[in-house]
Amino acid sequence: MGLSPSARRGLVTACVREYRKWMRGFAGESHLDVWYDRLIASELVERFGGRLGDKGRILFTKPLARGRRKTSVRVVTKLTETVDGELRFRHVPPLLVPMRAMTDVAHGQEEAEFVRDVISEYTESLDDERRYLFASYRFVDLARKVVGVGSVGTRAIICLLVGRDGRDPLVLQAKEAQASVLEPYFAPSQYENHGERVVRGQRISHAAVDIFLSWQRSTGFDGNEHDFYVRQLWDWKASIDLSTMTEWGSHSYTRACGWSLARAHARSGDRLAIAAYLGKSPAFEEAVAPFARTYADQNERDHERLLDAVADGMGPVLNGA
Repeated sequence: MGLSPSARRGLVTACVREYRKWMRGFAGESHLDVWYDRLIASELVERFGGRLGDKGRILFTKPLARGRRKTSVRVVTKLTETVDGELRFRHVPPLLVPMRAMTDVAHGQEEAEFVRDVISEYTESLDDERRYLFASYRFVDLARKVVGVGSVGTRAIICLLVGRDGRDPLVLQAKEAQASVLEPYFAPSQYENHGERVVRGQRISHAAVDIFLSWQRSTGFDGNEHDFYVRQLWDWKASIDLSTMTEWGSHSYTRACGWSLARAHARSGDRLAIAAYLGKSPAFEEAVAPFARTYADQNERDHERLLDAVADGMGPVLNGA
């Protein structure tokens, strides 16, 4: 965004201050009040958009409006085509590769058994009412999909199902869940399936979760077992392009993130202990701000080293991946 060092420090400080302030607020609330506390999209602007002008408020709410349009119907429009009268995922390698195009997959009966096992394992992990709803759908196609930066290198598949008369589409995404990076330093997870660990954590910390959020374990095409957590690919999920934001837009957005993280920690952790640790003074945010600057500088140096390595031919690069 090209912001000055003082502006960057101000954004980080405001975000962490919001977190500290709300942790103290949540510490004074009852368990039920914390559990029920949430903000709808319009309230985000009212609470955190005080320094935004009319244009800024419109830009701030635009991604939220776009998120409401991100449904399975839109996924189908973007990612599928009709083959012999039936919806099928497009073949757009390397970003999207349908199961029929995976050369390492056994076809025919083995392929059908693999799909049946995946669906069965997932169905068993759903609550009864969700299982009843899921039974209304019929499996159509499966594909491997490249995921975002945070999950690159892990397995991700998407599953296309349809309702009555081949309509009413549902697109589920299964993302691989591996052991937590904290496990080497703490006790192993209490859950045998890492997908279940992720799902349980989301159900505790999130104000609202996908109705189809659950987990499964399946034997992959490599012959090894892998854990996954499953959810709808698009379910009113919204994201904001930070590069297009003004300084005050980022100020509002990061404060909203601070509140959201505080509410999640208040539900999933010991809010009294966290609030006591953060204290009443600005010492915590004043310590985090220089850490964030140092961390960002290290990211830039790491990226420069990566570009140098690519230029020197030390590793393959796949355009578009």
